[in-house]
Amino acid sequence: MTRRSRPAVIGPGSLRAPRARRARSGRSDLSASRTPGRAGGTGRLYTGVTHSQDTRISPTAHDPAATAPGTGPSRGLVGLLAVACGLTVANLYYAQPLLSSLRGSFGIDTVTAGALITVTQLGYAAGMVLLVPLGDRTEKRRLVAVLLAVTTAALALSAAAPAFPVLLGAALVVGVTSVVAQILVPLAADLAPEHARGRIVGRVMSGLLVGILLSRTVGSLVAEAAGWRVVYLASAVLMAVLAVVLRLALPERAPTTRVPYGRLLASTARLLREHAPLRRRALYQSAMFGAFSAFWTTVSYLLTGPGYHYSQLGVGLFALVGAAGAAVAPLAGRWADHGRGRAATGAAFAVGAAAFAVAGAGRHSVLLLGAAAVLLDMAVQTSLIVGQHTIYRLDPAARSRLNSAFIATFFLGGALGSQLGSLAYHAGGWTALAFFGAALPVLGLLGWLTERRGTAPAG
Repeated sequence: MTRRSRPAVIGPGSLRAPRARRARSGRSDLSASRTPGRAGGTGRLYTGVTHSQDTRISPTAHDPAATAPGTGPSRGLVGLLAVACGLTVANLYYAQPLLSSLRGSFGIDTVTAGALITVTQLGYAAGMVLLVPLGDRTEKRRLVAVLLAVTTAALALSAAAPAFPVLLGAALVVGVTSVVAQILVPLAADLAPEHARGRIVGRVMSGLLVGILLSRTVGSLVAEAAGWRVVYLASAVLMAVLAVVLRLALPERAPTTRVPYGRLLASTARLLREHAPLRRRALYQSAMFGAFSAFWTTVSYLLTGPGYHYSQLGVGLFALVGAAGAAVAPLAGRWADHGRGRAATGAAFAVGAAAFAVAGAGRHSVLLLGAAAVLLDMAVQTSLIVGQHTIYRLDPAARSRLNSAFIATFFLGGALGSQLGSLAYHAGGWTALAFFGAALPVLGLLGWLTERRGTAPAG
């Protein structure tokens, strides 16, 4: 029951409050964050919201990590979450190696075809804002199953699209509902014990990155063998199967808030305003993901054009090389767990910029292009894992909303990078794309240099 009162503050003396009274209130102090005291340096625990703003439900109700310190999700469940993230996020990227085929099927130019990637990513950003916050308010198994059912229908429509505008509309829906991956990642963070959270999230995120990269290979292979429409049809079948498997396998999780939907969205925006580390990490990842999207959106044009003349299969095999970048995800998680996140972030920006230097020099060398792809994917993955490790520590009871603000912001950066990358390639070829791509991590690095070590988020 919601009470109107001042913010819940637990001082040193109030820690002796009877446990029975706290249990009856249905509230949990686990979501509080420690802040320094003002007078005398006494530390206090402060929830950050008034009881009238939010109604929290104990996150320990179905949380093995909270009720049994040192334990966590089984390897099988972590593996399933990684596979599920990879399969759902792949829906955003199947089209990247198919752009040349789509140009021929619908009679469109390069920039128009690139809009398919942009629309999908904008849909994903919208889903992050409008749907992912529901992960804090709705039972996650049911939410995941409903979203996957809608994704299945939209993919089936994509497979049957008679015209490019229909495909664009279906892609928008697929983007919105494929945010399932970003509901499952906070779930993994909830289940993981504090000392291993970065490592476990890193494993799940490695599945997500492999899904992004293998989607291009699989899309190319299937399109080469049976046409691009079969790519979407096969994914629709996979989403239907995944909906059933996750409904049966995921642990039951109690919501952490009961606030109405409108106030839930408002609280997401408030988190972005209140937490400087969240804003900074979102902008960092916007730069990195913009560079990532620019590279992978345009490299298929380079490989299928004069000088390479690769088939769709060749483009897909090239994309497979970039999957090696996923190997860095568990390492990045460990670095974050051990307080090395800031150094890892700076290194990621430097490596990302170097990747485009290698790509620019390797326009006529597929080996150099492959090396650039691996370096870029490693840099993006490192920045992402460290960023998520940082934001998940800001408010454990609002991880879905924190993730929503974080991912939505940097997917807008990805959509912008994809479109501007297409324009740069169209205007100045691969060299212009390389300069544009390198500029984004350099901007991130300049921002990183403004961090003061004493105020930078640990991890």
